Amino acid sequence: MKDTSHHDERIAKMIFASVYPHYITKVEKKGRTKEELHEVISWLTGYNEKDLERILQEKDTFEQFFNNCTLHPNAKQIKGVICGYRVEEITNPITRQARYLDKLVDELAKGRPMEKILRQN
Repeated sequence: MKDTSHHDERIAKMIFASVYPHYITKVEKKGRTKEELHEVISWLTGYNEKDLERILQEKDTFEQFFNNCTLHPNAKQIKGVICGYRVEEITNPITRQARYLDKLVDELAKGRPMEKILRQN
């Protein structure tokens, strides 16, 4: 796998609040809701609505976002290609976790059933 250290650093320093509106737009454009997006974020990270509000207000980076969460134990079941990278092969933890979230948002936008997105099978 090619060196992605610059890419990893860029993702870690990215502000979650700058990407969040794009997640909402993506899922709403495909007929899903902000509430469903929050359910997906909560499943992956353990964050509740109050936590999410604070993260958005304080402009946490993705590094802070993922370092302060409790990742769901089934997150490792998230597999596939996102942004040209196979999720399960990404070695940097913050980048892999950010891509987990991207993959879940994609699945939500594509209309996948919530129980499949939340790996409840």
